[in-house]
Amino acid sequence: MSKQSARDRLAEAAFALFAERGYEQTSIDDITERAGLGRTTFFRHYRSKEDVIFPDHDLLLAQIGERLRTSSDGTALLAVSDAVRLVLKHYVEEGDLARRRYALTSGVPALRDREIASVARYQRLFREFIADWMGDPAEPAPLRAELMAAAVVAAHNHVLRRWLRGESPDPMAEVDQALRQVIDLFTTAAGDLAAGADGTTIVAFRSGQDIEALLPALRRLADNVPSGST
Repeated sequence: MSKQSARDRLAEAAFALFAERGYEQTSIDDITERAGLGRTTFFRHYRSKEDVIFPDHDLLLAQIGERLRTSSDGTALLAVSDAVRLVLKHYVEEGDLARRRYALTSGVPALRDREIASVARYQRLFREFIADWMGDPAEPAPLRAELMAAAVVAAHNHVLRRWLRGESPDPMAEVDQALRQVIDLFTTAAGDLAAGADGTTIVAFRSGQDIEALLPALRRLADNVPSGST
């Protein structure tokens, strides 16, 4: 078994103390003493006591931004789906730590406020990307981009909370289904982009089926599309 890192030891000590004494009653000195480490080591890994609970938001935001930047007009919706999956996958891989964080933030108003602020940062990133994809330079944050970004974040959070409560045995499949519903709600936005243009527009989303199984249905769908439709 690999030796536990100092970062993980501090996090484990912090969450144990939060559960025993409460968040407000636990100090950084308490955490370092329980972990058997010094304050210098603590501040090498975390900026504050709150950062022990919310350590990875900046990294996740950077990963999401990078995934969105690598997309094109034709793959924008797929990029949004992939970005959402990145976030959910991060929490699922945290396992019990994510569930302990959920329980803690649910009972501490200050932590809940920070979590809400973090969600707003994700939503703003999606909103800016979607607004740019829709190509409306006269209005940087059009209403439909705001609505779509809110729907994307709401779909992710709905599935995440279900998994945190032990209600979702397959959260990755469930988030794919939730995002398909979001895309269905906003297909008119993609249609507006292609209005008046020649060619064919394909809106892609993930499916658990093999491509060979999907091709017959896609061909039937294409045969039933009126000429000139997208």
